[in-house]
Amino acid sequence: MSKRQEIEDRLREAFAPHMLEVVDDSESHRGHAGYPEGGESHFNVAIRARQFKGMTRVARHRAIHAALGPQLISEIHALAIDADV
Repeated sequence: MSKRQEIEDRLREAFAPHMLEVVDDSESHRGHAGYPEGGESHFNVAIRARQFKGMTRVARHRAIHAALGPQLISEIHALAIDADV
């Protein structure tokens, strides 16, 4: 399973979002630090879920990191998050 698919699956399971987009943006970082050959290192996540209501931006990011888990987070060089209700 690709990391992109694993990210999507874990976020769907944790938040049942009404909107989720996970984009592997690794190719645009070719030649930069943290780019491994083969990609799957830089991701953009846009997610909308009711569970984020009342949460600060930092709390939303922490919840997403917790849902992805330390192992998957350690395998990703960069994760841009746009999380809202």
